[in-house]
Amino acid sequence: MEETKTTQTQASTTSMPTTYDPKESEKKWYDYWLNGQFFKAGQRKDAETYTIVIPPPNVTGMLHIGHALDCTLQDIMTRTKRMQGYDALWLPGSDHAGIATQTKVEQKLREQGVTRYDLGREKFLEKVWEWKEIYADSIHQQWAKMGFSLDYSRERFTLDEGLSKAVREVFVKLYEKGLIYRGNYIINWDPAARTALSDIEVEYKEVQGHLYHLRYPVKDSTESIVVATTRPETMLGDTAVAVHPEDERYQHLIGKMLVLPIIGREIPIVADEYVEKEFGSGAVKITPAHDPNDFEVGKRHDLPQILVMNESGKMNENAGKYNGMDRFDCRKQIVADMKEQGVLVKIEDHVHQVGHSERSGAVIEPYLSTQWFVKMKPLAERAIEAQKSGKGANFVPDRFEKTYLHWIENVRDWCISRQLWWGHRIPAWYCEDCQQTHVSREDITQCSCGSTNLKQDNDVLDTWFSSALWPFSTLGWPEKTEDMERYYPTSLLVTGYDIIPFWVSRMIFTGLEFTNQMPFKDVLIHGLVRDSEGQKMSKSLGNGVDPIEVIEKYGADAMRWMLSTSSTPGQDLRFRWEKVEQARNFANKIWNASRFALMNLGDFKAEEIDLSGSLSTADRWILHRLNETVREVTRLIDSYEFGETGRVLYNFIWDDLCDWYIEFSKISLYGTDEQAKKTTKSVLAYVLDQTQRLIHPIMPFISEEIWQHLPHQGETITLASWPVYETRFEAAEAVREMELLMDIIRSVRNIRAEVNVPMSKKIELMLKPASDEILVNLKRNEGYIQRFCNTSQLEIHQDITTPDKAMTGIVTGAELFLPLAGLIDISQELARLEKELQTLHGEVERIEKKLGNEGFVAKAPAKVIEEEKTKLADYADKRDKVIARLAELRG
Repeated sequence: MEETKTTQTQASTTSMPTTYDPKESEKKWYDYWLNGQFFKAGQRKDAETYTIVIPPPNVTGMLHIGHALDCTLQDIMTRTKRMQGYDALWLPGSDHAGIATQTKVEQKLREQGVTRYDLGREKFLEKVWEWKEIYADSIHQQWAKMGFSLDYSRERFTLDEGLSKAVREVFVKLYEKGLIYRGNYIINWDPAARTALSDIEVEYKEVQGHLYHLRYPVKDSTESIVVATTRPETMLGDTAVAVHPEDERYQHLIGKMLVLPIIGREIPIVADEYVEKEFGSGAVKITPAHDPNDFEVGKRHDLPQILVMNESGKMNENAGKYNGMDRFDCRKQIVADMKEQGVLVKIEDHVHQVGHSERSGAVIEPYLSTQWFVKMKPLAERAIEAQKSGKGANFVPDRFEKTYLHWIENVRDWCISRQLWWGHRIPAWYCEDCQQTHVSREDITQCSCGSTNLKQDNDVLDTWFSSALWPFSTLGWPEKTEDMERYYPTSLLVTGYDIIPFWVSRMIFTGLEFTNQMPFKDVLIHGLVRDSEGQKMSKSLGNGVDPIEVIEKYGADAMRWMLSTSSTPGQDLRFRWEKVEQARNFANKIWNASRFALMNLGDFKAEEIDLSGSLSTADRWILHRLNETVREVTRLIDSYEFGETGRVLYNFIWDDLCDWYIEFSKISLYGTDEQAKKTTKSVLAYVLDQTQRLIHPIMPFISEEIWQHLPHQGETITLASWPVYETRFEAAEAVREMELLMDIIRSVRNIRAEVNVPMSKKIELMLKPASDEILVNLKRNEGYIQRFCNTSQLEIHQDITTPDKAMTGIVTGAELFLPLAGLIDISQELARLEKELQTLHGEVERIEKKLGNEGFVAKAPAKVIEEEKTKLADYADKRDKVIARLAELRG
């Protein structure tokens, strides 16, 4: 990939502060990126495209930590692909969020003593647009603080002119094909918001309620049938009682009439296989206007549909003497009246799931209503065929394909009308003279009968209707735009598992229907961000986390690192503040390592980097490890394994680069060999440059800040080329040498710790290699051993005999010996170890006695017993090591 232009930053610690300041850096670099238009797609005309359209956040308030996770994963992919040379488009936008936004605005107005009806439709919509502008701006600010590389020049809103045109086009086309119709159906009704709800807008909560057993007498008979219900107020709308056709108890009653208690209306006994004859009494009251299953039974038996409530949840004129009562007050009164009539058999406590409106909190009412619907079966069949033939979306993890298929194979017609004012108004007009319905792409003012007495449908479309078109409507469809031609289908959709049926599925069937293509190649499913205890975050629990608060405390990079590297596709993750702190510490480690390098690079320039000369073992090793890291990180990001990506990067940067290579580099940097010094500078500058590129998609701010201080070429790291695996850096023999050196150094440090000898005190060290080849390797690297083991005397040969009073160690390929004479006072060390041994003996005996106590084992929780066993094993291991050390010292 070509760099934009060459610039050179002088490396100096004067321009790189002692500590990293996220606040100063983040604002500076985000403004720089935007001003440079580095996120704008379309500047690489000949490059392959990579497209993500952002799942549009609702303009209802501030973004939460779940948005931060979702968008961080998208940004990682976008930044990576941009660096890999793709023409990468990450298209931003937001959703008008129908009922959610209208509810928020209505709540605000109520605080001022005003309702939407007081304002009227037009004035109310002006208020909602004002709300939208405020929160859309807030979302922009949050995106900026989180460092998202969005192409703002292409930003869309579900109610903007272009998307509104796409919505009308889809509605009209589906209507013309007979796939949109208007009819009566049972829908989820929110009596507080007075609107239909989609299934996803209903929260089911476990409620302690009651099961009421009611006796319905058979007409002109002493017999009766007992039915049970959790909603006795709906019995006023009963139009039948159903029994199983093969239930012998009721064979003689099928076709006869029952007398509905209280109101005296006669209803038939019908036979229907919907009834489970083994459950309860085997008889079910049928209320077609207030229950979805009863509605279907009612259609099969041509039963009347009697609504006994109005849209606000109060009983209506069909409820007789209960007219005007709240549904729950009516429930209490009906129970009392039935008890008085002697037809209340019993009341049982009953725990059951009750639907509540996600927005208003009201108990949902299954409600018969005239609504607009999409006929789903024909649309679903095409999507199912595509998925099963291998031409569908690639779900990651693949188990979520089953979730998708299960929903779409069992799909019901979709109720798309909402009794709201905020949204896409349904493009249907009714002639009040000839009763004709007109559906049109353009507003109409005259009926074909000549009448101008037309009235547009008051309802708006379900928010999910416009969201279902998002991947292609945002790119200009139905127009044949350049963006639509170039960037569609999109490459990746990132979303949570909770909206696979309601959004992912609908985007697929609309994409296939209107573009003849899948709207995206991959669907990456992530889990929810839960609190540290694993609970779902919610306002009621007060356990939510504001991403801006996290950024204020620790910086955006730390939050992004914690969220992305803690995530596994499809799995929930727990938000822990200590993990964010660890991420901040990791960022500081990178900063300090880079600052050390710059102190030693001086005025070293990018064009001076030369890796073709004589490289040390450490040089060849770190380049090999960088090479392996490049390959693994690239593979893992392409596989969406962000947790593993973080592990690989962390291990390379913290362990290999900071703890080992930088320490090894000091030998030549502080030495007098100018050629070795220049080579080390080249390696250090190159490795740090490549490392910043690798972490940039996850930690964009600190990587840009460091990269700009390093010798570099190009305007910004966002457009720097992605590191690639290079065979010239393969150095298996250097890896073997370094692993042996590191094993020796670690072993010596462990021995020093065991005998309480500080690293500052020089020691004698004897190394016995297992082969001639290892002997050569150790001789070649003895400078490293002398430096990092701090030896006063170093012997390396194959005929070493074990000295008296020495600590020994064994590593792969060599034995090592540390003579203790003169290093420690052996008599004092023996006394100390004897005392430690007594303590450990006591601890082992104490726990063994505890675990041998049958009473303790019988009563203690399993977790406590396991903890005691773990402690016992730990103390026993320490005791064995002390015994071994005593044996070594005594010779």
